Amino acid sequence: QVQLVESGGGSVQAGRSLRLSCAVSGSYRYIGWFRQAPGTEREGVAAIYVGGTTYSHSSVKGRFSVSCDNAKNVVYLDMDDLKLEDTAMYYCAAHSSIGNQGVLDPNRYVYWGQGTQVTVSS
Repeated sequence: QVQLVESGGGSVQAGRSLRLSCAVSGSYRYIGWFRQAPGTEREGVAAIYVGGTTYSHSSVKGRFSVSCDNAKNVVYLDMDDLKLEDTAMYYCAAHSSIGNQGVLDPNRYVYWGQGTQVTVSS
């Protein structure tokens, strides 16, 4: 079993930054960050392999980055230059399957946190 708890969401103005945290207990191979706005499907924004390789969606590349503090068992999503369209509920999720196929596909992930809301305003 893997347990995940997100934190760090909030309301920010466009152009500002925000850091989300995902506290993880249990073993995994991949942690992914996903977001879902009302009326839309959940989409992957970034992921990290336990060995350190990171992945990000083209829509956030250059603005969002994922990192891991192994000593604290926390995975971060640093979001810079936030845009109105980044408003969504953000989730972290984990799986232990081998291989990076579908690394940003929510269907690949088994364990999920409860989510943290990010609201970007003008």
